[in-house]
Amino acid sequence: MPVPVTDLDPATEALLDSIPCTRAQPRTVEELSGGLTNRNLKVTNADGVCVVRIPAAGPGLLGIDRDHEHANSVAAAEAGVGAPVLHYRPGAGLTVGFLPGEALSDERLHDPAVLRRVAAACKQLHAGPRFVNDFDMFAVQARYRAIVAEHGFRLPPRYDEFAPALAAVRGALGPRTHTVPCNNDLLAENLLDDGERVRIIDYEYSGNNDPCFELGNIWSEATLPPPLLDVLVEAYFGRPRPAQVARARLFGLVAKYGWTLWASIQEGSSPLDFDFWSWGMEKYDRAVAEFDGPEFEQLLATARQSD
Repeated sequence: MPVPVTDLDPATEALLDSIPCTRAQPRTVEELSGGLTNRNLKVTNADGVCVVRIPAAGPGLLGIDRDHEHANSVAAAEAGVGAPVLHYRPGAGLTVGFLPGEALSDERLHDPAVLRRVAAACKQLHAGPRFVNDFDMFAVQARYRAIVAEHGFRLPPRYDEFAPALAAVRGALGPRTHTVPCNNDLLAENLLDDGERVRIIDYEYSGNNDPCFELGNIWSEATLPPPLLDVLVEAYFGRPRPAQVARARLFGLVAKYGWTLWASIQEGSSPLDFDFWSWGMEKYDRAVAEFDGPEFEQLLATARQSD
């Protein structure tokens, strides 16, 4: 739930005074929960309601490109699935229109009807304008691994033992011949549902990518059972696609393995009071279970097939 803010610091007050859609007084400012790389403020005044996303302090080791985030947010709005972009100032943040609807939860994503609305939103985003950059989780994982080594951040036990398995996944998925504009970070909280349609927010990690990464990442982040991935993939493609389900599961595995290092970097560098390590180890433990599990080789084989 939003938390009203009555004692904004002078720098934030000055920022809101300088943004056209937030400067009008009187205004109500509420802190939105959930931001780990942004501070999100909901501002209400006579001009309307908007959300100001202010980058969190820190050394910026994650490589988030705010210019890319801005351009891709504009493209997502043009696609009809993202919030309208009202203001952007490099280094200070992005201001978007407030979208109605309830932020989804992992529990809500267990409802097949909700998953079908999510699939429709993804299709709408993926059919929209191309984003200005590409996103490849294999490249992101390699970059994060180099940062962890350079800074001496903690690494989970056995992490590098899975490098050959990761290479096998990359081989099974094949070359990146078809990419679409993807959000790439679809936690349930980044999906807003008004009961009829879902909209997608937060484009920090957005970029053109394989659509099965998007589907697999949704499934993985919400810790959904495998049958619900079948529902999501069938809703997206319009019919059952066993090979695409296998690809999505493998992309979900790659996401867990890579985001584990995101957590390691944040645990070692972020000033936020948040248990990044436990957050990352929950993902890593699930990745290990899949790498070591009995279905891994069959998933590789199925992903290589056509359907």
